Amino acid sequence: MTTTVTLSSSGLSPADVLAVARGGAPLRLDPAAREEIARVRAHIDALAGGSTPVYGVSTGFGALADTSIPPSMRHALQRSLIRSHAAGAGPEVEPEVVRALMLLRAKTLASGRTGVRPLVVETMIALLNAGITPIVHEFGSLGCSGDLAPLSHCAIVLMGEGRARDRDGVERPVPELLAEAGIEPVLLEEKEGLALINGTDGMLGMLLIALADLEQLVRVADLTTALTVQGLRGRDSVFRPELHMPLRPHPGQADSAANIFALLEGSAIVADVAAEGSRVQDAYSLRCAPQVAGGVRDTIAHARTVAERELAAAIDNPVVLEDGTVTSNGNFHGAPVAYVLDFLAVVAADLASIAERRTDRMLDKSRSHGLPPFLADDPGVDSGFMIAQYTQAGLVSEMKRLAAPASVDSIPSSAMQEDHVSMGWHAARKLRTAVDCLRRVLAIELITSTRAIDLRAPLAPSAASAAAIAVLRERVEGPGPDRFLAPDIAAAEELLRDGTILAAAEEVAGPLA
Repeated sequence: MTTTVTLSSSGLSPADVLAVARGGAPLRLDPAAREEIARVRAHIDALAGGSTPVYGVSTGFGALADTSIPPSMRHALQRSLIRSHAAGAGPEVEPEVVRALMLLRAKTLASGRTGVRPLVVETMIALLNAGITPIVHEFGSLGCSGDLAPLSHCAIVLMGEGRARDRDGVERPVPELLAEAGIEPVLLEEKEGLALINGTDGMLGMLLIALADLEQLVRVADLTTALTVQGLRGRDSVFRPELHMPLRPHPGQADSAANIFALLEGSAIVADVAAEGSRVQDAYSLRCAPQVAGGVRDTIAHARTVAERELAAAIDNPVVLEDGTVTSNGNFHGAPVAYVLDFLAVVAADLASIAERRTDRMLDKSRSHGLPPFLADDPGVDSGFMIAQYTQAGLVSEMKRLAAPASVDSIPSSAMQEDHVSMGWHAARKLRTAVDCLRRVLAIELITSTRAIDLRAPLAPSAASAAAIAVLRERVEGPGPDRFLAPDIAAAEELLRDGTILAAAEEVAGPLA
């Protein structure tokens, strides 16, 4: 990744966030943004020297907001804030999440609404460009008052303390990492500690990453549906466009149906079923696939609207308004983001659930329309894909548990000053797990449906399906005696993750919606 992302006062795009967080794109601060940051900081310096208490500038924090702090103790105030709030625990958070967390905080700092010095933003950018990744832990954020603990674990590295890993993922002493990159530790001034930790950046970063993954996986689900339709000798008539937008105008449903219809075009298997005319209807897991995947698409669209609004926000407390007023607010509350994170976990679970039902149907000789039990080469001697479906079922069960919303919970904190929280960070963490589970469920449907199609020979699948199968067969063998199946599942999962299978099908059928 060589394209440089410019951080300006107008913010970032979702693609920018993915480029830096996942792609390692370099980052630069727009000179105009730097000037605005410096202008606002001069105003904060003036307030810091005044006699009127200003929250976060000359007072304590949270339940200690009414405690005045003398100028001689304000460096210690900011330093103590970060040290005490870097109180996370549990497993390490993934580097891409930490990079998104840092980038989104830098985005808000660059807005000029937080009152930090340009040096603070520039140091955060330098960390990202040097590939220095603070170690952030799974637990510590309640999704309100900002993702406090996760952001503090990043901020403490700016101070030359804490824990971090280098570009190669090796943990090394923070002073050593900073010195190697030519980065001076930051001595935080008034207001800067709060500005570094009062944001929804962790949950937003995970939302943007999940949306990118789900937008790919919902198209994968249309592909695996089309493959399964052929594996089960299903019909394509229910995917005709006149049955969707004109009759039930949900755009996601129409897109999904159009995708499946295009992916089935020219299938000799489907043509043979139509000529046979022995069945009128397919099971719901085939016939209603566009309604389910379409609902997922429409939910993704809503979640993206929320994410883009949050990405345009400048969240801090207190915040510096354009007229110079420094005022407390509640914009750090993660409720809007938490709700859609939970909603996405629900629809991901249902998309996995219907895929598992399609897979199970292919393995049942009483419902598979002529396929051998469990697609086994020698049923009885061989078990075929019996246990692959067990794995799917376990994944789907886990996703149903993860679909229980985190955002309905709230545990008061800070001596009841923070008496209602969003739990948005937890909603985001479980969504990441759900997305990984969904990919594995679809990988198992992929290897099952392609094996079923191979067993339909000499009838050929659609050209788009054949292209996808050809790519899969480079890594996963076709029908034959039982073999070690876990590597096949892992290979299929990787082909879905990197987009190779989807790209092969789209090259023939055209881009999927």
